[in-house]
Amino acid sequence: MKVSVVATVKDARPHIEEFLASLRAQTRQPDEVIVVDGGSADGTWEMLAESDGIQALSEPGANIARGRNLAIRAAAHDVIAVTDADCVLDPQWLLHLLTPIEAGADVSAGFYRAIATSPVTVWSSAASIPERDELRAGWMPSSRSVAFRREAFDAAGGYPELLDIGEDMFLDHRFVQTGARIELAPDAVVEWRPRPTLAATWHQYAGYAEGDAIAGMYPERHLIRFGVYGFLVVAFTTRSRWLVRLAALGGIAYGRRPLRRAWRRLESRPGPRAAALVGVPLMMAFIDLAKMWGYLRGRSRAGKEIPNEP
Repeated sequence: MKVSVVATVKDARPHIEEFLASLRAQTRQPDEVIVVDGGSADGTWEMLAESDGIQALSEPGANIARGRNLAIRAAAHDVIAVTDADCVLDPQWLLHLLTPIEAGADVSAGFYRAIATSPVTVWSSAASIPERDELRAGWMPSSRSVAFRREAFDAAGGYPELLDIGEDMFLDHRFVQTGARIELAPDAVVEWRPRPTLAATWHQYAGYAEGDAIAGMYPERHLIRFGVYGFLVVAFTTRSRWLVRLAALGGIAYGRRPLRRAWRRLESRPGPRAAALVGVPLMMAFIDLAKMWGYLRGRSRAGKEIPNEP
């Protein structure tokens, strides 16, 4: 079985060399690699263009969805593996990612973990990125680590180019709607870099929620979030003892899993571990507020048609 690895990139010069090295280190080498550059101005394009074994395409102004669609159209093979060109691939990433496809799956759902070195990235990744032992059937893969058959991709309509963010979740839902067989590949791991600042984290999660609103994804989840925070406002403004207690119990239940992730990831660092007990809940609330803001913003664009074809 031959496989094309595709990726998109823009202005990732500090990380592109590490990505290319991790590609070269794969125990199962791809049969071709296509990277679409969205208009880099920091030397990324020049680095790609000079790299042996890389088919580099330039499409200035392309968002991630369009870049991926262009790469897949250019791919020679009918099995496509997708990642991002600022990630670091585990040496056995492609080997493990192709295992479900070789067993008959239409889509292989890989996994990813954060390269988290600062408090902001540790807390944000704990708030949003599960551990491998938390994965269950129905896991919706990020396109940092996914593979699929071309016919499944075509049946799903490709990546929606109207969405600047959240395009991979939209495609996942289309896979489900078209009856694609999706199998987990938890050992197909890539590492990625969370946004390094609070401002960038806000922009990221507001963008995710805005994309959800535009595409009509997860409306119940967003309504629940608004309802929960509305309840918290009522509980603390009325100072009702039983409402405050109920809110506290709910907060403990909500934060239990992210706090456990941070506790595991900071096992050898007692100081940061203690800080995470405060930082992770605050980050969860910060991300939730960003999502609520983004969802409200996206509602103004909701209902616009998202093309069914790539």
